[in-house]
Formats: sequence, structure tokens, C-alpha cells
Amino acid sequence: MQVILSNTGQITIPELILKQLHLQPGDAVELVLSDAGEIRLLPVTALITKLKGMLSATRKILTLEAMQEVIASGAAES
Repeated sequence: MQVILSNTGQITIPELILKQLHLQPGDAVELVLSDAGEIRLLPVTALITKLKGMLSATRKILTLEAMQEVIASGAAES
């Protein structure tokens, strides 16, 4: 896929690539230059703060004793 370098040294990443890498405006990417002169574009792993709220909260708070019972019952089943 070919892109054109602007006067300011910028390129526009084609929409197909943005979708495949799940990139959105403001996301960080890393450019890696290989010894062969190739450039790799890698999405930067999301910060944990950006992931906040993606998982549903548990409805039941387990005590240490309850957790140990669950662990023990799981070990007994295997």
C-alpha cells in the first residue's frame, strides 16, 4: 500500500490499516526501523487506566475464607 509524504513529513495511514490495528485518533504508535530499511508500525499497548471500566464489577465480595474454599474445591475437582 502506497502513501504520500506531505511537505511536513507526515503520512496519512489508510483507513483499512487503522481498522485492522484498532487505532483511533490520539492513539500512540511505535515506528521501528529495521536494518533492511523497512519501517514497522506497531500499536502501543493500552495503558491500564484506559482500560478502566471495560470489565464488569463483581457483584459479590468474597472473604479470604470464601476464596480459599473456592480454590480448595477447584483443586479437589482436578
